[in-house]
Amino acid sequence: MAIIITDECINCGACEPECPNTAIYEGADDWRYKDGTKLSGKVILPDGSEVDAEAAQTPISDDIYYIVPGKCTECKGFHDEPQCAAVCPVDCCIPDDNHVESEETLLNRQSFLHNE
Repeated sequence: MAIIITDECINCGACEPECPNTAIYEGADDWRYKDGTKLSGKVILPDGSEVDAEAAQTPISDDIYYIVPGKCTECKGFHDEPQCAAVCPVDCCIPDDNHVESEETLLNRQSFLHNE
């Protein structure tokens, strides 16, 4: 995942409905692997760990919208550019230089999330 939402986020929510993977959540909201994907029940993630796709996961941020790294594909397989960044009115959806992933990795994640 190479997109993060910075603390400059104004909580407008414009990014959330644009995410094809439902990887963006409002601050303090629990998230689930099944949200917006075809995952259900027990699944083995690409990193080898096992999770219940339907189980609530701890929010990554309590204050601002956040992106779940394991669900973000930078919109690869759906759009030419990350839609969160395209619609953000304050440009707070930015590349995360500490988590750069290859296009192949992102496309494999997209395939995994949507069972394609």
